[in-house]
Amino acid sequence: MASAADGVVPTLALRSSVAVELWSSAGPKLPFEHKSNLPREETKSSRSICFSPDGRYFAYSNGLDVKVLEACKDGAGTWPVQCSLPRPKAFYLKFSPRGNYLCTWEHYAITKDRPEGSPNLLVYDVNTGTEVFAIVQKNQADWEPSWSSDESIFALVVGGEALFYDLPEGAAKGFETTSRKIGGSRGALLSLGPGQCPPFLAFYNPGAKGAPSMCKLYKYPALAQNQTVACKSFFQADRVEMLWNKRGTGLLLLTSTEVDKSGASYYGNQTVHFMATKGDTCSVPLSKEGPVHCVKWSPKATEFVVVYGFMPSKAALYNLKCDVIFDFGEGPRNCAYFNPFGNIIVLAGFGNLPGAVEVWDVPKREKLANLKLADTTVFEWHPNGEWFVTATTAPRLRISNGFKVYHYSGALLHETMWPKGQELLGIEWQQYADRTFTEPKITKAKHEGIKSSQPEASKKAYTPPHLRLLKEGKNPEKYLPSIPGLAPASAGNGMRKFWHRQYDVENPIMRRTEQGQSQMAIGRDGRDASTANAAATVSNRSNRRYRPYQYKRY
Repeated sequence: MASAADGVVPTLALRSSVAVELWSSAGPKLPFEHKSNLPREETKSSRSICFSPDGRYFAYSNGLDVKVLEACKDGAGTWPVQCSLPRPKAFYLKFSPRGNYLCTWEHYAITKDRPEGSPNLLVYDVNTGTEVFAIVQKNQADWEPSWSSDESIFALVVGGEALFYDLPEGAAKGFETTSRKIGGSRGALLSLGPGQCPPFLAFYNPGAKGAPSMCKLYKYPALAQNQTVACKSFFQADRVEMLWNKRGTGLLLLTSTEVDKSGASYYGNQTVHFMATKGDTCSVPLSKEGPVHCVKWSPKATEFVVVYGFMPSKAALYNLKCDVIFDFGEGPRNCAYFNPFGNIIVLAGFGNLPGAVEVWDVPKREKLANLKLADTTVFEWHPNGEWFVTATTAPRLRISNGFKVYHYSGALLHETMWPKGQELLGIEWQQYADRTFTEPKITKAKHEGIKSSQPEASKKAYTPPHLRLLKEGKNPEKYLPSIPGLAPASAGNGMRKFWHRQYDVENPIMRRTEQGQSQMAIGRDGRDASTANAAATVSNRSNRRYRPYQYKRY
């Protein structure tokens, strides 16, 4: 166990319908549990939990305020309250890259006292608990502001315009006025790259009136229109997701449309584009038609994986030239997860798929394990790169809630099922500073684990009841269920197996004439059949409706 060897106690934050609490484990064979020194607050109104990127702070909402706790220095220490923020309606929480600021977002609302509305995006200084920035941000999907890695630049998009704030180290006055702006249209997106400072940034501007959408790369603070580093234009993009690699030197754009005008896909169209800070741009080639399910960068920042195509989907590993360097083949999967070191990848099929999971050794291009993790709604790697947690949470699934911790070899290390009547809403690993753990050595050896308490699904093929009775040498007709209102089945030629009408040749149930005779009977009165049918048609024009229950039933 890498964590125990390094003296680091793994900690899980849990948010349920009754409380917010932290659990920890003291060893690989010891269970995760809540200990007396760990915080726990009973609340039914918690909407969000969040660890800072370096794991120093833990924040959560409880319906009354937002509390920020300072992590203990050792395994036996307590978690004191760093500050308490007066945000009872906080819906999302997000720390800055170094954990010095906490951003909160809540739904925009208009009251009688403030008909113009009050700011719903706020930034607090964690050290003092004071509010340093507030603004109205109605966009819930892209509410998160952007930060540079050293927290010297704060940026966000308001009304289609990108606003930049320069924050000298330790100075909160930089939030008072904007230092630079980039004009754009409604629906624009901004993303600051990680890694180097000053950073590269990407600004996306949606197209209008037949013009293409545009994504431009800049090197801060050179933000003039003639100072772009790279530019990529494309059509058919209702939404764009921007994904930077860890070094901030490469950007992937996942563009999608809500409706496929050709009708070939229910999920619309998706394409993947690549942009480099050196000025290179290209489209990522995909060899199979269908939606793009997932795009993920490797933490090594030199390769990325794309899961795409109609089921069974394909998964491929690409380099920075957008060439396929390894094909994982086809399978029922729609997700990909790299461990923090990039030497293991998990390909899984969650959501509407049965939960098949493949664990791959990326450097050796070898499959390490196959698992079946049905009903998984949350998947997250531990910072040590060897464990991962899977959970079934509400509101996606309200039954069989709980979480499990696995070793990458497929061994189950821990399992907790939530009590009936309660719901598990969220789960998250505590994060740690870089270089806290060393890259694990990957082996094919099976790690020792425990047996799951949940019953396994039967692997036998379904056999209909009558075939099972025949295999047992029994007569299926003797086990037919009785139907209410009918006589029980009896042996013989006249045995009725199901309710039915007996067809009467002399008096068929058909559309009849006004005289009460069937059309077939008219044809038997000696006249020509065509003449009889014509006469029946004329006489039936006023009574064309078929009324089977108006006449005799058998």
